[in-house]
Amino acid sequence: MVAQGTFDLLHPGHVHYLERAAAMGDELVVIVARPTNVDHKEAPICSAHQRRELVDALAVVDRAILGDTEDIFRPIEELEPDVIALGHDQHHDPDAIREELECRGVDCRVERASGREPQYEDELLSTRLIIERILRRRG
Repeated sequence: MVAQGTFDLLHPGHVHYLERAAAMGDELVVIVARPTNVDHKEAPICSAHQRRELVDALAVVDRAILGDTEDIFRPIEELEPDVIALGHDQHHDPDAIREELECRGVDCRVERASGREPQYEDELLSTRLIIERILRRRG
């Protein structure tokens, strides 16, 4: 079972995603994106190594690794997971991922994890929202 993401400024939404992902298989390996692979949003605030270390510290995660700098599918080929779990709001196209996996001879399912609603009034489940709040309060 593989989950992947940027995981910048860890928050309860990340934990929810990884808990849902872990429920899809026996062992959860998390691929933490390198800054060079994050091209759909602002670059991460924290270093890849710091983000990997924090994700790896979560009890639900069996192992966290850094993504490949050139080929985001290389770790998938090496891990040969049964399932790839996508976050509920990740930009990835599941059909495009399935096609690429098929071309590479990787036989696994691609599932999307459920989202989570805030549990209390001021809970933030988005790195972008956390940054915006910091800038409003301290910027």
